[in-house]
Amino acid sequence: MRRRDLLKLGGLAALGATAAACGGSGSGSAGDKQLQFMYWGSTFEKKAIEAMLAQYSKKHAGVQVKPLYTPDEYDVKLNTLVAGNRLPDAGYVPMSMSFRLGEQGKLVNLFPYLKKYPQLAGYLPDAYLWSGQDNLHAIATANESMMLWFSKSATAAAGVTPPAEAASAWTWDQLVENAYKLTIDQNGKRPDESGFDPKQVKQFGISCSFTYGAAWYGFLRSNGTDFADESGRKCLLDTPEAIEVFQNLQDLVYKHRVAPGPGQLAATGDEVPGTNILLKTKRVAMVVDGHWSLLDMNESKVDYGIGVLPKYGEPFTASQVAGASAVFAGSKHEQEAVELLAFHNDPRNVDLFAKGLWMPQEKKYYEDQAAIDSWTKNELHPPEFRTVVVDYARDHGVPDLRNRLKNMSAVSSDVLTPALQEIESGKRPAGEILKAAAPKITGLLQGWQHTQAL
Repeated sequence: MRRRDLLKLGGLAALGATAAACGGSGSGSAGDKQLQFMYWGSTFEKKAIEAMLAQYSKKHAGVQVKPLYTPDEYDVKLNTLVAGNRLPDAGYVPMSMSFRLGEQGKLVNLFPYLKKYPQLAGYLPDAYLWSGQDNLHAIATANESMMLWFSKSATAAAGVTPPAEAASAWTWDQLVENAYKLTIDQNGKRPDESGFDPKQVKQFGISCSFTYGAAWYGFLRSNGTDFADESGRKCLLDTPEAIEVFQNLQDLVYKHRVAPGPGQLAATGDEVPGTNILLKTKRVAMVVDGHWSLLDMNESKVDYGIGVLPKYGEPFTASQVAGASAVFAGSKHEQEAVELLAFHNDPRNVDLFAKGLWMPQEKKYYEDQAAIDSWTKNELHPPEFRTVVVDYARDHGVPDLRNRLKNMSAVSSDVLTPALQEIESGKRPAGEILKAAAPKITGLLQGWQHTQAL
């Protein structure tokens, strides 16, 4: 919500500079082919991408790549470049926008290139983003998945051990039971003890976002339901299984008092600290968050552990929780731009995999032991990483809704997010809110995105 509000407010002053950068000639010799790569990310990601682009230019004689780092208001700036027909050659594209641009022919169809570049043909099936039959408009940049992060010292003090394998995942009741042990107020009392003060909680047991779909989508699938039916045109959030999931989330806050409510974690305004800060300060003992937090955990020297998410039936986790990467139509050097696309998320070329920000897209990095070791066998990946991340994502991952459901941006902004915020507020039961929201969402649904096997 905060990001969408910022986009509405504008911040258009920087657009002229971005457009000028996309029209620039870059660096290098006069005879070099000039490419531009547009991307967002943290300062850590910026450094890694710049190093990767320099390496690409070094390995491809006669080609120079200019990085177009755009950390803020990416959607607004990219839309402006599209409107002005001043697009870069390749780069990141917000997931929902990628489908629109693919349908409009603003992105190069990568399908014909799969035979020429076998690496691109060896990705996980859910990494491919299709705008129609044989129209592969982009790939998901990284195969990020959700998991349970925890403070080792906090869990050790309470005698709690979050499971590191899907086969031993907690049930929801077990999660609640352990969250009680990990929640303490300023006087050291727990929620099931007399005198517990819910307004003076020193450490919450668990935190899970209500409004971030990837945080709860695995729970929804684990409980035997989905966001929409097989046609993608009927919302299923008013089913008993979906209502149970969201009522359980609401109960963590208002019934069990083991999770923070709105504003209880904010340091200033409504800005909640990152998971690395929440665990390091022991403001929260366990947090549902994505794999990408590993980079910040290590950079911040957090004493963390990782575990699998709790389950209802079969355990599931949301995967492919990432933006898209694409080649923009109209590039004067399309083949080189496609080569750059294949190069830019290869673990051999960029250290964001070994450092913990990204998970690879090629299947071999989840199946071949030597390939797995190449990005996970280092001091930045904890011993349980193989079972919590590699095996868990491979065997129990379901693709993020943004990869699959059409019109998801409008669904979220118009109906879903306000409904989830109301559930988070605790003013009405989850079922009452979802039964009112589901028909409105159904009215907006346009089906699942196209998929096809290679």
